[in-house]
Amino acid sequence: MPPTREAVAFAASRTRPPRQRTDQVSVKDEGHAAPSHIWRDIYFTVHDGLRLYARDYGDRKSTALPVVCLAGLTRNSKDFHDIAVPLSRNRRVLALDYRGRGLSEHASDWTSYNPIVELADTLALMAREGVEEAAVIGTSRGGLIAMLMAAVRPTALKAVVLNDIGPEISTEGLLRIRGYLQYAPSPAHWDDARDILQKSNPGFHNLSEAEWTAFARRTFRDARGVPKIDFDPNLGRTFVSYDDIVYGRVPTLWSQFAAMNAIPALVVRGENSDLLSVGTVEKMRRLRRNLDVITVPGRGHAPFLTEDGILDAIEKLIAKADTHR
Repeated sequence: MPPTREAVAFAASRTRPPRQRTDQVSVKDEGHAAPSHIWRDIYFTVHDGLRLYARDYGDRKSTALPVVCLAGLTRNSKDFHDIAVPLSRNRRVLALDYRGRGLSEHASDWTSYNPIVELADTLALMAREGVEEAAVIGTSRGGLIAMLMAAVRPTALKAVVLNDIGPEISTEGLLRIRGYLQYAPSPAHWDDARDILQKSNPGFHNLSEAEWTAFARRTFRDARGVPKIDFDPNLGRTFVSYDDIVYGRVPTLWSQFAAMNAIPALVVRGENSDLLSVGTVEKMRRLRRNLDVITVPGRGHAPFLTEDGILDAIEKLIAKADTHR
């Protein structure tokens, strides 16, 4: 059942004043050199007392349309660093760690790991930071949250990038992700982490060893030199069941996608994606003729958004939204 406006509004409105605000800049080990002045840390407290984290890039006083980056199911703000830097040259960019991921606290109530609550957390971050409207870049889970935002808070969403996600998710990809969550890896060292990613992420071709290593650094956290998963293992308890996947009982978001009709939108699909099918993209195009679509060769789920031409397409989309504000 899709969330009601009232449910999301209630959750977002219950945001408490933060326990602590930290505007110091952090440099994390992510497989790339990150100058120490690039982003600010934000810590904020949401309706149920959980302390969440986000990165804040760029000039807070910029009048250009801000960008909010929302990651995949088990992932976090680190995934967006390499596009947040160029995007933030002339606009503000926020990248959220969902509850139970990255530097955000783990929830004692694991049932709160769901897109409705995560949307409320996103809206709470935007409200706290004075961001009334934004372009949302959503990878996988983040794209689902963006579609929900279009349905329940349409005035907040001015442009959207759906990275390898649509209103309907392929069975093959759901089964792969379910398996990953059930048997979360425990690499012994960073070379092991890189090898695990190569085996568990089909469809990624022609990545160099350095690129796989950088991917591993974004995926795992560094615990005194040992890579560890960067999400609450209880996240797996919220995932759709095997029976619901194989018997086609997974909800779709076609009505929420329809709510985006007036919003400039770009779909990025990995050529070898097992989550977003060609058929789903074709149906999205039939329902919305002005939808921009880019297929990234040699990529599975999900493209990094640093591939050739993607950043230019994103900047063009956001600039289009900027002119219609």
